[in-house]
Amino acid sequence: MARLLDIVLRATLALAVGANARACQVNNGSKTYEAEDAVLTGTNVDTAQSGFTGTGYVTGFDEGTDKITFTINSDTTKLYDLVIRAGAIYGDKRTSVILNGGASSEVYFPSSTAFADIPAGQVLLNAGANKLDIVSNWGWYLIDSITVTPSAARAAHNINTALVNPSANSITKTLYTYLRSIYGKKILSGQQELSYANWIATQTGKTPAIVAVDLIDYSPSRVERGTVGTSVEEAITHHTRGGMVSVLWHWNAPTGLYDTEENKWWSGFYTRATDFDVSAALSSTTNANYTLLVRDIDAIAVQLKRLQAEGVPVLWRPLHEAEGGWFWWGAKGPEPAKKLYALLYDRLTNYHGLNNLIWVWNSVLPEWYPGDDAVDIVSADVYAQGNGPMSTQYNQLIELGKDKKMIAAAEVGAAPLPDLLEAYQAHWLWFAVWGDSFINNQDWNSLETLKKVYTSDYVLTLDEIQGWQS
Repeated sequence: MARLLDIVLRATLALAVGANARACQVNNGSKTYEAEDAVLTGTNVDTAQSGFTGTGYVTGFDEGTDKITFTINSDTTKLYDLVIRAGAIYGDKRTSVILNGGASSEVYFPSSTAFADIPAGQVLLNAGANKLDIVSNWGWYLIDSITVTPSAARAAHNINTALVNPSANSITKTLYTYLRSIYGKKILSGQQELSYANWIATQTGKTPAIVAVDLIDYSPSRVERGTVGTSVEEAITHHTRGGMVSVLWHWNAPTGLYDTEENKWWSGFYTRATDFDVSAALSSTTNANYTLLVRDIDAIAVQLKRLQAEGVPVLWRPLHEAEGGWFWWGAKGPEPAKKLYALLYDRLTNYHGLNNLIWVWNSVLPEWYPGDDAVDIVSADVYAQGNGPMSTQYNQLIELGKDKKMIAAAEVGAAPLPDLLEAYQAHWLWFAVWGDSFINNQDWNSLETLKKVYTSDYVLTLDEIQGWQS
């Protein structure tokens, strides 16, 4: 927006948006609000970084409570696209966006040397004045402005009709067909761990449609230290009662576990707990660590074959959260992670003949995407309080999968409220709340909220999906 136009509009719009924020409106209905005019809490205005608009930008996000509060007016209750102009000059960052004191939405700021316009999902503005907070979260970034633009209606989804594995067995194809039939119309309820799924049934009278289990204790570097996995039995139990199964794998590094007081052997899936180098291991097929990767994949294939033998189709989510770098499979960047995913796909599909897997990729960033030919469903793990619609990540995944891949909230801290999902047109296929300290934590999921979620017509529970197998 030209500086001259900004000056002309400032006086006219000040009363409309409140004394604390200057808004510039353009022909498409967009309004831009300069950060330096918002209410600042623990933050300050600066001009040292070039490229800002207006008279400066806001910095000083070094405490968890530091924030900016914008006042945004809307003529009617309406959905808007939100863009944050930010500078992540100190590396990759994340911020929290909170509208009118409600749900928190996490927005990723990729590392940059200059200000950039970053899509931040959507906000449902009430008629009249609205308060929008940008709260520190990871902190140490710069905020120049925000822009809100009336959201266009979503186009019809164009989901792929077939699975990426042409040899997928009949029950797996049936599950995929069922998922396509409900996508955009309903959301499947889900819970990590069978015990917590049963706990939800006790609390709400409804059982989750999906139970997610973890193959962590089948990792060879854990088995050799005495772990005994039970998640396959839990998955079969839920399948037998007509449910669906999601499977992830906290892959304990094949070797190189520090096993110190700070980083015990059982935390060996964390980058901080091992010196295992995935890039070096994948550099050739003859080095010892590559052999160990294959050994571990083969061990997990044994468990997945048990599920295949029982007729259990699996929503299979390997190498989750790779882009975070906190797990060793993502510690060396996107290329080794994608190479490892390709090895997993080839070994499990073509060598082991596992035809009961629906392949779920778990990252929103394009540079990490393994490719359309090895991914059936795209997903994100979202830990934001307030039971919001997670529209930022949903919109990113629409772009990533070109709206040809269904989208799942494969792991969340807070169960999303159905009315917000519908209002934001956030058509998540399923959600699965993490277990201990999240599903049973009032700060993340109150019993009142869980009852509201599990009794909603928009949310499918175990009793409502019976017969999907036929």
